[in-house]
Formats: sequence, C-alpha cells, structure tokens
Amino acid sequence: MKFISILLFPFALLYDLATRFRNHLYNIGYKRSFEFEVNTIAVGNLSVGGTGKSPMIEYLIRLLKDDFKVATLSRGYGRTTKGFRLAGEEDNAITLGDEPFQFYRKFKEQIRVAVGAERALAIPFMLAENDDIEVILLDDAYQHRSVKAGVNILLTDYSRLFYKDCILPSGRLRESGNGAKRADVIIVTKCPHNLGESDMKSIKIQLEKYNANAPIFFTGIQYGNLKPCFKTGNPIEMPNKLYLFTGVANPRPLHNHLKDQFILTDEKIFADHHQYSESDIRKLADEIKKDHSGMTGLVTTEKDMVKFLKRDFRNILENLPVYYVPIETCFLQDGKLFDDLILKSIRQYSN
Repeated sequence: MKFISILLFPFALLYDLATRFRNHLYNIGYKRSFEFEVNTIAVGNLSVGGTGKSPMIEYLIRLLKDDFKVATLSRGYGRTTKGFRLAGEEDNAITLGDEPFQFYRKFKEQIRVAVGAERALAIPFMLAENDDIEVILLDDAYQHRSVKAGVNILLTDYSRLFYKDCILPSGRLRESGNGAKRADVIIVTKCPHNLGESDMKSIKIQLEKYNANAPIFFTGIQYGNLKPCFKTGNPIEMPNKLYLFTGVANPRPLHNHLKDQFILTDEKIFADHHQYSESDIRKLADEIKKDHSGMTGLVTTEKDMVKFLKRDFRNILENLPVYYVPIETCFLQDGKLFDDLILKSIRQYSN
C-alpha cells in the first residue's frame, strides 16, 4: 500500500493544488458563500469514508428537537431521484438515500428531512415549504462552501486521524489538513471508551497545529441491544451466533463490538452505500438456513437495515432472525460543554 501511495503522490499534489485553489476563491470572495436567515450547522470531515457523521447529526437532532424546529439537509448519496426532495410517507432509502431515510424513519414528524445536492439552492426550497424551520443541520457539508454555515463541526476518526493521512488518491483526504482552519468545533470520533487523558492531550497538541481556536471534543460509539429488523407476530429468540453483513465505510468497530458478545460465524462486507440486489439478499438468507438449529442470526447496521424495508426484500427476510445494531454518539467528557456551545450559538443567532 505504501508503494501505491508513493506512486500516486504526483496525482495527489495536483488534487491538493486544485482544492487549495478552490478554497482560495471562496476565501477571497471570488466564489460566493450564501448566508440564510436560519441557523445552519454543518457536520463533515476532511476524508472520504465514515467518521460518524450520521450519529452526530442524530445527536444534534435529539439535543435540539424539543426546543427548536429542526430540519436536516443531505445530498442523498446513491438515491435514484434528482434535485430537491422533501421526505414524505412515500419515500424510502432508494428515493432519499440511506442516511436521510434513516433520519426520517427515526424522527418522522419531529423534524423535517430533505435532500438536495446543491445546498444553496435547496435551502430556499426548504424555507418556502416550511417557514417555521429554525435550525438546519447540513449533513456532510464541510466542503460545500456555497453555504456559509453558522457552525462548522469537523469530525475526524480516532483510528484515521486526518493529520496522519494524505490527499487523494495517495491517501483518503478530500482536502489538506489546512481545511481544519474553517472548523468552529473539532470532534475526534469513534474513540475507545477507556481513552486516557495523556492520549487525548497528545491528539489535541497535533490538532491545535491546524486550528488553535476550535474547542476539541472526544466521542465514542454507544451500541444498543440487537433489534429485530421486522416486527412479526412470533416472539424472536435471541441467537447466540451471528453472521455479520454490512455496507458501511468502516465496519471494524462493529465487528469488534459483536465478537465480544456473540460467536461470529462469518461476515460479508460490501462497499459503502452498497445497493443490495435480490441476489445478495437471497444469498444472505441461505447462509442462515444452513444452521438447522435456528440459533444463527443475520446482523447488520441500522444504516443497512433501512434498505431492507422494500417489499421484495422483506418477503425474503421477514420470517428469518435478522437484526440490526442501533448506535448513538456519546461524549467521553465535556458533553454538556458541547451542548451549551451549540445552544448558545443558536440563541445568539436568533437574537
């Protein structure tokens, strides 16, 4: 891998120059960033792949939804629809994309969920249809500089800290570490729950080289108990063996969590945002049927689970022991400080 990274380094230099030039055009005002008369909070990262953006968006939803009219705006990666779309009862993971449909399914009438690749064009549509919206959470919008967010939250995965990475295609960074200067808050995600103060301090020292002003927080993943993907009339006995399948960027933390509690018989790892086919689903169902004791279950992520609600897949899986693992973001320390920071920024804007 190191040899390939070195081989691709000249292309990474060109990519770096292109992203620096683009950012420079925004910095000098040649390319315009639009501001809107509504609170906007952007959540994103410098790298490709998963850093825990969806759990952080959900954390913010829970923090804000009881006191403010909240909406989420995502690109809707992998959806079959085009343009702006406001989530409704007729939608699914295919029409909205995985994460937006997950937000809609979990929070329904408590928030508004929309998708639109061009955020600066989508926000006016959102406000026209819902003029009571007070806060818009911009999902994966750190590089989407056509909207000037009120708060920019930068996430970096503990196991893939951006300052240890390289620019695409030599590494996984969408832009150089200099992009961290735009952050109002930096959060190190997916940390081990026993992360020590000395390790936190070492990471903070490195991050402060890129942004000395943004407060830095550390979060971990809080896994919930297994939940059945389908509600059936028959009580489901919890399996003691699991076959794990996922279509997320980094399934390793989930793998490690499950193997501490269950016997993992095997796993099938698909690419991030994988669009499951009927053939995929039938093969997974066949794996379960091999165990005639009935004590092996299929398990996946909540993000993958929402794709199986379509009728064709449901007909194959709903009478089988298929589970998902819900997750939430939890702060290792200073969670109230983060909450207060977000609430203060919203109230200051509103006043």
